[in-house]
Amino acid sequence: RKTEPEVLWAEDCVHVRAGDIDELIRVAGRSPRKRARLCAHPGVDDVLHEMIIVHARDAYVRPHRHTTKPESLHVIRGEADLVFFDEKGNVREKVDMGEHATGKAFYLRIPVGAFHTLVIRSETLVFHEVTTGPFRPSETEFASWSPAITETAACAEFVRELAAATRNTRGLEGKQEA
Repeated sequence: RKTEPEVLWAEDCVHVRAGDIDELIRVAGRSPRKRARLCAHPGVDDVLHEMIIVHARDAYVRPHRHTTKPESLHVIRGEADLVFFDEKGNVREKVDMGEHATGKAFYLRIPVGAFHTLVIRSETLVFHEVTTGPFRPSETEFASWSPAITETAACAEFVRELAAATRNTRGLEGKQEA
């Protein structure tokens, strides 16, 4: 079932196949925000939220943090940088992510309270996201130093600048990868 142009809800026992991913990619391509998601959980009040999410390369994921819950990402297809920021908007760490065969991090758990965003490096990024529910918009804080989603030109410039700034960096010195 579809509740919004880019949000689909699964029913009953959830099975995701390659054709389902292809359909999500088509939905994301038609979406003004260049994204789509399949919610595998029954509703916003569920205690466990699992989603298959697609972002096109030019999707803007406004830097944000979750004030009460962690989330995890598992890359299914594509590549991206997950970028962490400090309170003032300085890049604190960048994690190169990609599907398992790339040798990059394919799984990452984001701690509570960490400002983060995604910079999509492939044509599309498909990932599995897990977090706890219920969904309450008030528990997500958008970074005041980042453009609002309605500021289209500023969003595109923010993504271009961040992509260029993080393209050749490996992350923080002394930061250990698992």
